[in-house]
Amino acid sequence: MKLKNVARNLGLWLLAVLVACPLLDAQSSKPAPEPMKLKIGDVAPDFKLHYFDGSDLKEISLSQYRGKSNVVVAFYIFAFTGG
Repeated sequence: MKLKNVARNLGLWLLAVLVACPLLDAQSSKPAPEPMKLKIGDVAPDFKLHYFDGSDLKEISLSQYRGKSNVVVAFYIFAFTGG
């Protein structure tokens, strides 16, 4: 009889945790920022990227090139994925 009470209490506790966790997560999540809506001719916003130059991982930003030279940014979605 005592084991049945322990199992019931444990089950109720687990049920309460399962119900409370998504509620806590929903309260702590921040709303997603609005996506940027760029048009042709707009100035690109500054951003930073990491790149590997063959021996070291370095950080580069668009502002390093602003006013000095033209920059082309290309994204290869499946590059280096092996598939």
